Amino acid sequence: MSRKKLLWILMALLTAFVLVACTAGEDAGEAPDDTDTAEGDGEDGGSDEAVEETPELDGKTLYINNGQEPTSFDPSVGFDQVSWDPLNNLMEGLTRLDENSEAAEGVAESWDISDDGLTYTFHLREDANWSNGDPVVAEDFVFAWKHMLDPDTASAAAFLAYYIEGGEEYNSGEGSADDVNVTAIDDKTLEVVLIQPTGFFLDLLTNPAFFPINHQVAEETPDWHAEADTFVANGPFMLDSWEHDSELIFAKNPEYWDADAVNLDYVHFSMVNNSNTQYQMFQTGELDTASIPPEMSDELIDGDDVFIGEYGGLEFYRFNITEEPFQNKKIRQAFSYAINREDIAEYVIKQGVEPAFGFVSPGFIAPDGRDFREENGDIVEFDPEAAQQLLEEGMEEEGYDELPPIVLTYSTSDENQAVAEAMQNMYSEHLGVDISLENQEWNVFAEAQQNLELQFSRSSFINDYSDPVNFLESFTSESYMNRTGFESEEYDELIQNGKSETDEEQRYEYLYEAERMLADEIIAAPVRYYNVVVLEADGVEGILRHPVGYFDLKYADKAE
Repeated sequence: MSRKKLLWILMALLTAFVLVACTAGEDAGEAPDDTDTAEGDGEDGGSDEAVEETPELDGKTLYINNGQEPTSFDPSVGFDQVSWDPLNNLMEGLTRLDENSEAAEGVAESWDISDDGLTYTFHLREDANWSNGDPVVAEDFVFAWKHMLDPDTASAAAFLAYYIEGGEEYNSGEGSADDVNVTAIDDKTLEVVLIQPTGFFLDLLTNPAFFPINHQVAEETPDWHAEADTFVANGPFMLDSWEHDSELIFAKNPEYWDADAVNLDYVHFSMVNNSNTQYQMFQTGELDTASIPPEMSDELIDGDDVFIGEYGGLEFYRFNITEEPFQNKKIRQAFSYAINREDIAEYVIKQGVEPAFGFVSPGFIAPDGRDFREENGDIVEFDPEAAQQLLEEGMEEEGYDELPPIVLTYSTSDENQAVAEAMQNMYSEHLGVDISLENQEWNVFAEAQQNLELQFSRSSFINDYSDPVNFLESFTSESYMNRTGFESEEYDELIQNGKSETDEEQRYEYLYEAERMLADEIIAAPVRYYNVVVLEADGVEGILRHPVGYFDLKYADKAE
């Protein structure tokens, strides 16, 4: 390792240590393409002001951390992990991920699928009730899904329902709610018609965006989801109290159809965004789970109280191809080739994360039984010599004697800053290019990125459902998640085929080709995959942390 390279690694580590020890990040909840992982990981928001003493609850109570205030408990609006993790325990959809992370029966006890794969008929449980005693009925799903698709709701999750006939038309303003082909046949029978066969539809329905809404309560109290007094749940737990920006307390829901399977009496969520504060609370017993402070990773990662698991997601950096100099593909490629992903994973982020040499994270199994990532291989790489050559060629194509000023923007967090500073040093070392760094609070950052006001910016993606098309569809021309200015009819067609093709082997071929096209166009540079690393106290068991999905406390238990 060169002396210069060692110096920037040590500088990045020192910066991360100082920031984690002294400063709390203040990002608000990020959408699944911009959020970090796991309960207990609160670096991206909330407050680390003086933490009030955790209250004692009368019953078996699990103490965990949500990091920050949920953005919204309206399932259509809280399009982020800090909302959906709690919601996944307050509510339940037609299907629910089981212990094997497969879509199993939830509110629906069974379903029928037509021979052409387009019509799903769900049969709801007779004993599925809301926490106020109302029965969960098919109209609750009709109401909720049309609410998600209503243009006035402005739901960032609406695109997930475009598989439903009439969904995209209604959401885009080209159709009406009546065109959305979801029908309450009777109180306990729901019919859904899709625009094309969708093999992962049952898995898609486990996403909190598809949770029902008690339509009678919502019609009487539109803000039913904003306070504990008005919130109604249909999942394993109900919302007992909510002290905004401070704590959430869930209580076991006696009206839940499978209440006998629920072991906990209460779940207490703190909102602490500093990993050192979390760790201190874990040591004193105020938290039963917590994230590991980055500077303590080497010391703690191999401990008996550490859970490490897969988590479907990617940290990456978007190029705005509508701004100089990133309208030039070779310059984008140069900036990607200059990133030493292995060093960022091992020395900056740590926590056992894996460097990303592709866009689709590991864990998606192709029809031939191989992992998508293994099948498509490493499609981005670290090659500083190629990076320098591509930069020179790109500058010559654009007539640049020197590059325009480049600013890399990230949302405020100690880890984001440490990674950005490492990349800044890599560009200086491998390209001879000095870039500026800028951090913004999450709400400002998210709006600016969406409006294509950022030249080069940090992002992350957490899969919404268990299929590789989920990440790849983010870069279609009309996608809300695109945020790069990239438009390609060829790419759009590949993604459409990757959704509609009924031959699974051929469908995956379309997706492989789409990912390779992303790597060639390099409108975004992948950096690392996510994982789940959580400290877990003795006696805690049964927490389901799905590789793709939201953590589940239905079967969680704690020795008293």
